[in-house]
Amino acid sequence: MSWYDLKGRDLISEVDWTKEEYDIAIKLTDHLKSMYYSGQPHPYLQYKTFAMMFFASSTRTRMSFETAMTQLGGHAQFISPKTLRLSLEDKPGAGETIKDTAKAMSRFCDGIGIRLLDDAINYYGHGDAVIRKFAEFADVPVINMASDINHPCQSLTDIYTIMEKLGDPKGKKIVITWAYSPWIRGRCSVQGTALIAAMYGMEVVIAHPPEYDLDPKVMDQCRKLASASGGSFEITNDMDKALDGATIVFPRNWYTGRRYEIGKDEELKIAQKYRDWRYTAERQKRLTNPGYLLHCMPVDRGNEVDPEVCDNDLSWIYDQAENRLHTQKAILTLTLGGRL
Repeated sequence: MSWYDLKGRDLISEVDWTKEEYDIAIKLTDHLKSMYYSGQPHPYLQYKTFAMMFFASSTRTRMSFETAMTQLGGHAQFISPKTLRLSLEDKPGAGETIKDTAKAMSRFCDGIGIRLLDDAINYYGHGDAVIRKFAEFADVPVINMASDINHPCQSLTDIYTIMEKLGDPKGKKIVITWAYSPWIRGRCSVQGTALIAAMYGMEVVIAHPPEYDLDPKVMDQCRKLASASGGSFEITNDMDKALDGATIVFPRNWYTGRRYEIGKDEELKIAQKYRDWRYTAERQKRLTNPGYLLHCMPVDRGNEVDPEVCDNDLSWIYDQAENRLHTQKAILTLTLGGRL
């Protein structure tokens, strides 16, 4: 496996790349982050363009990708799909097809990033299907900047942050727990982090109330990855039991499997039954060991997590957010064919 073998590769799901390929990205991330802090120019993607299609809004994703391309000597082009004639329905009169859009974009840019999830889609799996259809027809790499199923850029950032803080992650316990919030959020970040943590041999525990099962296909992928890596994978409906002895805690809200059937108002009614599912300072002190806070942000302070937990010495959230820049620079350099 060579660094250059990733040139032209898509990254849509965490399982699209092997652990060995992620190891290459992590090694390159270290190199790029050291150059960033030493003030050394690293224009590895000079004159290259990364087109970013944001069907769903963001803070960290847009800023980190734009900054990444600037620092790599290239250009990130922000595209709101509302300004295009694109249609996600392939039928006469609806608008330009995904195929034609992807083919044309491939003539203008060196890579395409797509963010499509939650309120921008009509059913679970819709965002993933659209991104994969773009990848089918595009002649340049397609990067998933968050879909309804996966979030590989965030997942790589999470495992990189864990390794940066703790060294080898193998055998360390990470708890990914549902947490109360009225925001009614998607599954991609929690599912993605579970996948990559299992791939790296961690003891992965997912905790949630009975109504909040995650994607069974993704859960099966986690079990297989944990078995192959020498890690472990467990699902429980007891938050306190899950938190017992946890090294790392990722508390985040996500919707039920019926979200697109019952609507957000009904989702909120279900969530309100579990307002005590919060990562509090008391739980951190009483149960975890030591319970470092991992969170993709935005974090719902006072609901998902106590403000004290966000701001104490065990919180990694700002270092984790910064690392989106460095890991995405590695992904872009590898897939867009940067010369180091």
